[in-house]
Amino acid sequence: MNQPARDIQRAELPNGLVIVTEKMQHVRSVSVGIWLATGSRAEPSERNGIAHFIEHMVFKGTRKRTAEQIAQSVDSVGGMLDAFTGKEMTCFNAKVLDEHLPVAVDVLSDLVLHPRFDPEDIAKEKQVVLEEIKMEEDNPEYLIHELFTQNFWRGHPLGMPILGSPETVSDFSKDAVTECFGEWYAPNRVVITAAGNLEHARLVDLVAREFDGAERSANAVKPAPPETHACVEQRDKKELEQVHIVLGVPSYPLAHEGRYAASLMNVILGGGMSSRLFQNIRERQGLAYAIESDLSPYTDSGVLSVYAGTSRESAAKLIRSVSEELRSIRADGVSDEELRRAKDHLKGSMMLSLESTSSRMSNLARQAMYLHRFISLDEMLTSIEAVTREQVHAIARDFFDPGRITLTVLGSLNGFRATRDLLA
Repeated sequence: MNQPARDIQRAELPNGLVIVTEKMQHVRSVSVGIWLATGSRAEPSERNGIAHFIEHMVFKGTRKRTAEQIAQSVDSVGGMLDAFTGKEMTCFNAKVLDEHLPVAVDVLSDLVLHPRFDPEDIAKEKQVVLEEIKMEEDNPEYLIHELFTQNFWRGHPLGMPILGSPETVSDFSKDAVTECFGEWYAPNRVVITAAGNLEHARLVDLVAREFDGAERSANAVKPAPPETHACVEQRDKKELEQVHIVLGVPSYPLAHEGRYAASLMNVILGGGMSSRLFQNIRERQGLAYAIESDLSPYTDSGVLSVYAGTSRESAAKLIRSVSEELRSIRADGVSDEELRRAKDHLKGSMMLSLESTSSRMSNLARQAMYLHRFISLDEMLTSIEAVTREQVHAIARDFFDPGRITLTVLGSLNGFRATRDLLA
């Protein structure tokens, strides 16, 4: 069944800012996002966390709005305003009724063009972020992923926490904030995407009016590709009830031609209730309540990770069982039936995700920033359908080499030792 063609249009302003829209006539909403091609990966180690800190600070007030007025401006038209910082991008976005698109563009542009960075606000927000770090340190699932990431990408900016550390955050000054903001929030580092009931030319006009005087910054230096480290680490945290475990291996970058095959392998391994890990480790053996695998792709690298939480008594058995599953898929590949189920699952979740304006808006940004072209839904579905068992098996043989596995364990370990033997 052919999908209707996506109505995607692209424009570029003279200062390098890119605007991409997708018209969805059957909805009454519009999601619009301002995406910056920078995140925690761009930070020098002594300023770790400053991209996330700037994302917080722009909401503290601009030249024409107080923090309260920023919140009220989108609330008052029944819309939603949000932002997040990732490893390689920062996003400010809003979802509003189609008639309120000018309000959304006005507020988002104000945030990224005219923040005040008041020294008093900076001092207060440092305390807020320090509390956020403490809150996440109390969340074992966050903490185990953070420890794993630091081990896996050791010595590389990808391994640094997005929130920063108490030491770096306490050190942020107005000068540091202003300097990073000036470099990163320039129009040639910005992609604006919007999806919903809108006219492309109208959005281009609205954006051009706001960003007209904005000047380019020097083009970003291409970051050094990361090296990964296959290590085994553990951290004792007495107050935890469970032992939390993450295993991971190097995977593909976001634009890699093998990305569909890798996604299918991830679905088969741990991407749902019918996956091998869920069926074997939760249903058959009862070793864990939560177990899942996940792909995290970046510009020039990626990681496939498996997460589970279990009792201290079951930790060794669980690690061995996961390793056995990786060995099995590496040795024997996947069955026709598994691949068929995974294809239907991936195609279904992809099509369902594209029903909302906000997910289409995010999809446009990812394609503009990583793929530099726009892929139709038909092309995505055809690419998934074309993946063969042999391709999945070849990826499994490449990925699941026991010598490339990183293992991180967190919990009240009480004498438990995580060793490489558990992975062999």
